[in-house]
Amino acid sequence: MTDTTNLEGTDVAAAIERYVRFWNSGDDESLTRATWSDDVEYCAPVGVLGGPAALVDFRKQFSEHMRGYEFGLRGEPDVHHDRARVVWELITPDADPFATGTDILVVDDRGRVRGVTTFLDRAPAGFDSHAHH
Repeated sequence: MTDTTNLEGTDVAAAIERYVRFWNSGDDESLTRATWSDDVEYCAPVGVLGGPAALVDFRKQFSEHMRGYEFGLRGEPDVHHDRARVVWELITPDADPFATGTDILVVDDRGRVRGVTTFLDRAPAGFDSHAHH
């Protein structure tokens, strides 16, 4: 990993750690507030979401559909300034990767994620990326 602080000294590595914990957590309001800025924008192949409540709802819907999944890193994040490139995988309960991807995070000066752009490196079986533009 490269330097883990941005120009203002924000610990981007801590923001990444909270980001991973968020996707693996249940309803944890304090983690949600610590992870996301109030105006976060999440841009993924399935759509664009705005605000922490939309991300909590998305996580809840996904976890109901994919019970027992684990969101994990596939390698060390690349960090510079207020941005990080995070390569991840979603593991199902039978230990098979459901999907893999790369997220680009933008972290605010309070250490909260204010922007995410998600790319699927290996989409789930049957996923039609053209249906989600």
